[in-house]
Amino acid sequence: MSHFSTIKTKIRSLPALKASLEDLGLETLEGPRSIRGYQGQTRQAQIVLEQSNNYDIGFSWNGQEYELIADLQYWAQPLTVDGFLSKVTQGYAYHTVIAETQKSGFQVAEQQQNTDGSIRLVVQRWSE
Repeated sequence: MSHFSTIKTKIRSLPALKASLEDLGLETLEGPRSIRGYQGQTRQAQIVLEQSNNYDIGFSWNGQEYELIADLQYWAQPLTVDGFLSKVTQGYAYHTVIAETQKSGFQVAEQQQNTDGSIRLVVQRWSE
């Protein structure tokens, strides 16, 4: 019986996901690679976060988005699963906005981290 849990996300960009995880100080391994679970079980993931307890966390592409895969019984992160996904999603949104604005010729003119945890961005584009 598998102990792996799969949690859906709205994450579609691998580079933005990887940047978000790295912003949290997490070392990522790119795959496809196996993530380790209960009694030696494995699953494939495109991004793997190795935990010191030998039970990994992974993000796997399901054809539409990246899903979080982990054996939640052996979750060894400082944040809860919900807290972790909230931080990852916020970082993902930030990196996605930055990438899309740059594609459109905008640059970040101002960035502010608010006390509630939100990020305020002001972007600008010079026209000739």
